Amino acid sequence: MSDDEPSENISGGDAGGGSPAAFGAAANPASRAEAVVDALGDLYWRKAYGGQDAFECLVRTILSQNTSDKASQPAHDALMARYGPGGPEWNGDLAASLADAARDELAETISGAGLYNVKSERILALAERVVEEYGGADGFDAFVRDEDPRRIRETLLEMNGVGPKTADCVLLFAGGRGGVFPVDTHVHRISRRMGLAPAGADHEGVREALETGVPAGKCGFGHTAMIQFGREYCTAREPACLEGPEACPLYDRCDRVGIDELAGEAVDPSEAVADE
Repeated sequence: MSDDEPSENISGGDAGGGSPAAFGAAANPASRAEAVVDALGDLYWRKAYGGQDAFECLVRTILSQNTSDKASQPAHDALMARYGPGGPEWNGDLAASLADAARDELAETISGAGLYNVKSERILALAERVVEEYGGADGFDAFVRDEDPRRIRETLLEMNGVGPKTADCVLLFAGGRGGVFPVDTHVHRISRRMGLAPAGADHEGVREALETGVPAGKCGFGHTAMIQFGREYCTAREPACLEGPEACPLYDRCDRVGIDELAGEAVDPSEAVADE
């Protein structure tokens, strides 16, 4: 595991929100993707997500872009200590507090997350928009909780700095919407390596394949557990399968696209297909 990766995916751990849920493994899975998610649930956790504050979730996800939990979590904690409840810059609403923040001070506060100048500008712009259009964090939370998911996703994607993964994380962790399977770098790599999505699929292609093949209630824990699996077993360059079939608990469920076990090498699945 890279030194930049924390040992546990915070979204799946005790501090990650959600609650344990008894999603039973299917006796006859409707797809290979469902069978893999069931196996991941046996290996890690089965949780139902939702209930996080939508604006804070949006900010947290912005902080996590192009960095790890190891770096983004302290930045989030520092931001909340300064601009959240009880903090010196708190004025009763997180969006309003951040909308009033000085950009250089916010950038310094979140500097541990990397790309802090860009992220501070994005957070300020998002805070200003949320205050202007929804009256603050509570109004935005109600929008994410109650509005049609398609409209929420379209609205989020119109916001500067919000891509598909960020939008889907807000829908999952704040809105508690079933059938949402956010695709990060781990999910993108593993799904194509295992053959759950086409080897050349982009993030949206992987999302569509997973949301088609995995029952709605299982998408949330499928996302968080697959990230954990990517950290522990299915890493980019040194996946466990290179050590032998017994080293990976999902070996028999995987197509190992891009894996050369004899040479002990792993490449991106899209590269493997391009070389054929």
